[in-house]
Amino acid sequence: MKNELRIIGGRFRSRKLKFPNTPGLRPTPDRVRETLFNWLRNDIEGAHCLDLYAGSGALGLEAASRGAAKVVLVERDAAVCRVLERNRALLNAEAVDIIQADVERFLSKTGQPFDVVFLDPPFRQGLAVPCCLALEQNGWLSSRAKIYVEAESGLRLEGLPENWRILREGKAGEVGYHLYERVFPGLSS
Repeated sequence: MKNELRIIGGRFRSRKLKFPNTPGLRPTPDRVRETLFNWLRNDIEGAHCLDLYAGSGALGLEAASRGAAKVVLVERDAAVCRVLERNRALLNAEAVDIIQADVERFLSKTGQPFDVVFLDPPFRQGLAVPCCLALEQNGWLSSRAKIYVEAESGLRLEGLPENWRILREGKAGEVGYHLYERVFPGLSS
């Protein structure tokens, strides 16, 4: 296992973590993570964050480093979860919980509200929009939640909840990244 990622900011800044060479596991690139956390700079401190399809844990661990009160990493692969557990222990990241579960099954249950959700499903499997709908329908989002969706570049995310508005988006190579906010009529922006 020689794959590494670097925590960009916060308490664990510059710490390097290893992750397994698992098919389909592709950490969010440093440049995209830096952009995302600049966008979220006023939303992470004290937030409850949910990292779905956690993989390397890059997004959730970065959120923990930057002061999230609680971070839940959801990952199906048992070997990947073991590495996430090791990295959590290495960082002494007590705010991080790791749940080994199938994300679609996990989201099908009634949830607890999270302030920030990171959704980075495997590419080309049509998982992003159904997961977004489950987040909205099953109580996983706080009233003004921010939802980050990473998908293959060029994918049109059609059919998202009507009360989500796009805040920012970008593209880096084969990766398209989008930040949404949950809003309701009558709430000021």
